[in-house]
Amino acid sequence: MSKKLLIIGLVWPEPSATAAGSRMLQLITFFLSKEYQITFASTAQESEHTLDLSSLGLQKESIQLNHGSFDDFIQKLNPSIVLFDRFITEEQFGWRVSKYTPDAVRILDTEDLHSLRTARKEAFKSKTTFTVDKWLQHDMTKREVASIYRSDCSLIISSYEMELLLQHTKMPAHILMHLPFQLSKIDAQTKKEWISFENRTDFICIGNGKHAPNIDAFLWLKNEIWPLIRKKMSTAKVHIYGAYLPQHIMEMHKPSEGFYVHGRVVDAKKMMVKSRLNLAPLRFGAGIKGKLVESMLCGTPSITTNIGAEGMHQELSWNGSIVDEPQEFANAAVELYQNQEKWNQAQENGAFIINKLYDKTILDPILSAKINVLENNLENHRQQNFIGTLLNHHTMASTTYMSRWIAEKNK
Repeated sequence: MSKKLLIIGLVWPEPSATAAGSRMLQLITFFLSKEYQITFASTAQESEHTLDLSSLGLQKESIQLNHGSFDDFIQKLNPSIVLFDRFITEEQFGWRVSKYTPDAVRILDTEDLHSLRTARKEAFKSKTTFTVDKWLQHDMTKREVASIYRSDCSLIISSYEMELLLQHTKMPAHILMHLPFQLSKIDAQTKKEWISFENRTDFICIGNGKHAPNIDAFLWLKNEIWPLIRKKMSTAKVHIYGAYLPQHIMEMHKPSEGFYVHGRVVDAKKMMVKSRLNLAPLRFGAGIKGKLVESMLCGTPSITTNIGAEGMHQELSWNGSIVDEPQEFANAAVELYQNQEKWNQAQENGAFIINKLYDKTILDPILSAKINVLENNLENHRQQNFIGTLLNHHTMASTTYMSRWIAEKNK
């Protein structure tokens, strides 16, 4: 019997531009290694930077919201697993998957808890204190938690978010799986190939322009942190890279201040590996940060905040410094940039974090075992998730008629 995987994406993956795209490529690579026939479907328009899925052997399908064509499509495909790339796609298509292919395992890759990121952003913008209670009361939290319950298994990328769900929503552990990035270990040969401290120059700061925490980080760096660094290092330079940077960020390009805004780069890794220090001054957000993982993979120490490092390193020593105030951030950046001994140790810390927490040779078998349990014991698994079955029942009843009404209206 052939194994078929349907991935329903809110957008087409762009691994070169987003951490979400890199995460999706890792999952695709895993399922290909298990000999699944993969179809990737989305309602979005492709861009010139979309991953070439066909070259990987995937089928592509353009689908429509609130349209009966999806019902025909999924029945004909008859996948054994359906993977939603966000809770939003589960909301949009989950009930149709449940109705027309009820025996398919439904997996939700949360990427990060969108509700947590949104609640933190709102608290930051309103200059109020974020609390878990506020998150629990947020409408998006209720939607996202409901989506997790409706799914057979949800992949949680951050250890912090895993604990948040288990402790504060009392969600059953068997419908969750902590799965960070699935990466190759950093071996001795890789370390030998890293550019040395002496041959690296300048600071780097990376972030996708469509992601609000990155935009705030660029602004905070330019307006408050960078002047403090330049006060101590008058010739210091920082290079800003990121896809889809808005005009007001591009206009911050000021070579006279050592602040260079470059925009999209074809290979961010090439820029990261020759930089001496990575700056990630994130003040809100969620999940684990691709830019910080990439930094460790390139042997580049980093200065970030508690939000930036959250859920990424457990109790292991960070590959640099974690500070939340502008002056402390600047001091830590200058010290690590100039202190080779501390820099070397920070680099080693990053390699240890990757090898201890992100090793795909450990993570892949765990994911494979979880999928085997779901595929071979799905009915019993669902019976142990009563709230999920309840939510699926009511979602099916309510959403079906709303969707039909929209479909008729669109005609």
